[in-house]
Amino acid sequence: MTQNSVTRAVVIGTGHYLPARVVPNAAFAETLDTSDEWIVARSGIERRHFAAKDERTSDLAVEAARAALDKAGVDADTLDAIIVATSTPDYTFPSVATMVQAGIGANRAYAFDVQAVCAGFIYALANANALIVSGQARRVMVIGAETFSRIMDWTDRSTCVLFGDGAGALILDAQPGAGAPSDRGILSTDLNADGRHRELLYVDGGVSSTGTAGYLRMQGNQVFRHAVEKLAQTAETALEKAGLGAADVDWIVPHQANIRIIQGTARKLGLPMDKVIVTVQDHGNTSAASIPLALSVGADEGKLKPGDLLVTEAIGGGLAWGAVVLRW
Repeated sequence: MTQNSVTRAVVIGTGHYLPARVVPNAAFAETLDTSDEWIVARSGIERRHFAAKDERTSDLAVEAARAALDKAGVDADTLDAIIVATSTPDYTFPSVATMVQAGIGANRAYAFDVQAVCAGFIYALANANALIVSGQARRVMVIGAETFSRIMDWTDRSTCVLFGDGAGALILDAQPGAGAPSDRGILSTDLNADGRHRELLYVDGGVSSTGTAGYLRMQGNQVFRHAVEKLAQTAETALEKAGLGAADVDWIVPHQANIRIIQGTARKLGLPMDKVIVTVQDHGNTSAASIPLALSVGADEGKLKPGDLLVTEAIGGGLAWGAVVLRW
């Protein structure tokens, strides 16, 4: 590397896994006062996947990890670290990441989980980038994996129709860059939190409170209001940090929570929907898994080309939110 060069965290492979069981909107109409039309109009969601009874978050994560390794053409023992973003771990401990490490045979890698709900993958990606830029790792696998079907209140039509299960993974590799916006890899990150809004989106259980897993609770209208404003703001901030603007963006890869939030954020950024990767119709809101799922699907469909500039952003309970700018 030259004297002025920098280390960049470059994506070398993506993968995803979805449980076999597909649940269409019509299935909810059998037990709730809802319909396919009602759900699609308010969320854009048409179907979602639910894990089988014996399928755990770590199982989904392992399958996505294997797919990413295969796409990258690298062996698990070349990984230095594994970071899993999840709010629905198999156990209180050990971490899902350590189970993935054992499951794929990544014997050299250290492993840990990150919990920032729907923003979890953005937080994990930022941490992976920091490990690579600081020289603490050269190859890091980042996974988002969730089984949100396990924390649904099936009598609450405002939440249970929105979420799904799945996992997505990508592998970051340390590569030299010139320190310019034209470099491949992660160019900037922006992370934020505001714990004063805890009651807007939370789970009403936990180890030190109820001793139960609890159910997801959400004030949908308030979350929507915060989401559009904060997602556009964090995307703009991350672009500014990279020395770029919305006009430079080839693709927005947003958290797949709600089509109206996705449309509202794109509108605030002044970008058309044909520059947005959208998978919410097929997967529902898979929380920390939604962005890596969308990245993997976009890559598989040939939409994401080397050199494309991507902005990916998410907001979740906490509130926690953030964005990452990367060149594919």
